[in-house]
Amino acid sequence: MALSDSAVSELLDAFRAGDGVDLVRESVRLVLQELIEAEATAVIGAARYERTPDRVTERNGVRPRELMTKAGTVELAVPKLRQGSFFPSVLEPRRRIDQ
Repeated sequence: MALSDSAVSELLDAFRAGDGVDLVRESVRLVLQELIEAEATAVIGAARYERTPDRVTERNGVRPRELMTKAGTVELAVPKLRQGSFFPSVLEPRRRIDQ
């Protein structure tokens, strides 16, 4: 898996800003976001804005999801689907407080 050009550009911008902790947090966010996008593409059967005969559903926006990491809180965008559901395997579903 290779990072997209826009993801690499965002990472370079964070590097040029010079904030070490922000660079680590942004790197974690970019890699996790790319993993989520790749998994969604596999489930849907087509990449974003791509039309294929193998596509089983369509994307219908995203929902924000925060993930606590050692580098700090990372804001991710989890794709929503028109039909069915999708939850990335790299994230843990929310649990009730007593579990």
